Amino acid sequence: MKQPLAYVHPDAKIANNVVIEPFVTIDKNVVIEEGTHIGSNVTILEGARIGKNCNIFPGAVISGIPQDLKFQGEETTVEIGDNTTIRECVTVNRGTSAKGKTVIGDNCLIMAYSHIAHDCVIGNNIIIANASQIAGEVIVDDYAIIGGGSLIHQFTRIGAHVMIQGGSLVNKDIPPYVKAARSPIAYAGINSIGLRRRNFSNETIRDIQEIYRYLYLSGLNNTDAVERIEAELPATKERDEIILFVRNSKRGIIKGYI
Repeated sequence: MKQPLAYVHPDAKIANNVVIEPFVTIDKNVVIEEGTHIGSNVTILEGARIGKNCNIFPGAVISGIPQDLKFQGEETTVEIGDNTTIRECVTVNRGTSAKGKTVIGDNCLIMAYSHIAHDCVIGNNIIIANASQIAGEVIVDDYAIIGGGSLIHQFTRIGAHVMIQGGSLVNKDIPPYVKAARSPIAYAGINSIGLRRRNFSNETIRDIQEIYRYLYLSGLNNTDAVERIEAELPATKERDEIILFVRNSKRGIIKGYI
């Protein structure tokens, strides 16, 4: 359902049951799938790909050109999955030649006034709270929660099931399953409440805690801690995920208790 006061480019591909409120602007080369609701004063620019049953609130700007001086007008996209909510005045920039696209997965909640920059990859079931600012080429893995007003440095990776305290400055990678808090940001234990809510067993939670004792409480450097984890703790999906994350971290992981 399109309001007569909305502008939709004739080349945009809009499913029949998409709701478009007044004063929306939808540019060319845009695809919006079934069941999505576009609130008033939303601007959706060239390159947007929006999935099913999304809800985009007033004032959001989707697929603006990157705020990156290296951008040369190349054809890139923003891809948003199904059942994702974009709240008021959120901005999501499209990709550059680095990755070609900015991605937000399924079942995400991006709260008001947050910014997601070029070439970010935001996984599924992510919550990004109000006024968080996500710089370019950040990766956020599934089920992470970013507290309001957080600032995420470019090229940073945030692991799955992570919980970040509001107002955090994140300039290092945050490995999976942990809480990150304090200033400067540091390891603050594992996200046991979040893991229980997602049906992790008590045994699995204890195994994850033991892994992080090696990493953060043993006095070992990360390389030695990972070698001991691999040698001394039983192989599990979670153990191997943490080992791979730490070994592949380009910025280094956050420090332990301060």
